[in-house]
This record gives sequence, C-alpha cells and structure tokens, in this order.
Amino acid sequence: MASYVVMEPPVRDGAERAVLVRDGFHFLAFVFPVFWLLFHRLWLEALAVFAVGLAIGAVASYLGYDWLALVAGLAVAIFIGLEGPALKVAALLRRGWREWGVVEADNSGDAEVRYLEAKDFNGQDDTVPALQTNRPARAAATAVPALGMLGYPGRG
Repeated sequence: MASYVVMEPPVRDGAERAVLVRDGFHFLAFVFPVFWLLFHRLWLEALAVFAVGLAIGAVASYLGYDWLALVAGLAVAIFIGLEGPALKVAALLRRGWREWGVVEADNSGDAEVRYLEAKDFNGQDDTVPALQTNRPARAAATAVPALGMLGYPGRG
C-alpha cells in the first residue's frame, strides 16, 4: 500500500479539488528531473536543479573529472526522484493549501475514495481522523504526516 498526503485548497469547500500526493520513488522525476518539476509547476525547484546541474558540469569540466559530473548528476536525479513529492507538498503549503492528512491505499483512485468517505461534508469535523495505533490517544492526536526522507517545511 502506498501513502498519499491529501492537500486541500485554501477555499472552505474545496474537497473536490483536493490533491493527493503519493509518497515513494517517482521514476519520471529521476529520469527527467527538471521537466518533472516544471510539469508539476515547481518553478523555483526546477530552476535550482537546472542551476545545480550547470554548476556540477562547470566544476567537473574545470577540474578535468568528467566522471564527477556523471556521479553528481546521478545523485541529484536520485534525490529528486525520492524527494519530489515532498517538494510538491512544500510548494502547495507555500501557496496556502492545507494538509488534511494521510490516506493509505493501493492506488490513487482508492485513496480518493477513502479520503471522501472520511471527509465530513457537513462542516462539523474538518480534522484528520484519529490514527489507529496502540499508543495513547494523546500521542495519536499529535501525529503529523511525514513524506520522504527529510520531511517538509512546517512540520517537526
């Protein structure tokens, strides 16, 4: 099962416009990091990856170690493949979106159904459903979604 972070837009009744971000390795982000970032409207991140790629190429060419550019470029591509979803969540948070919670499902369709089943459309309960763990209720209520290796801004 995969984990999906559910992001809701800034408007109050935006459940039908919610975005589900799957945690895990994204192969297209690994193969085409800059284009994947641009496709997901992560302009600053794409610019940073492009600049890092140029800097890696320039330094490796200046030092005469062409293999260094290959290894460093591969490391950047692996990082984007792994951390692309966390970058997407961070960008949505900067735009005013809010986290609803985490849904586990086999695919995005099932995740969307689980989210809509758990969402209360009457406006009485707009919080994340309680996590089912063996820990005390207080610890379960303070759990926050975690995505990727490094987490993302705003959560600790």
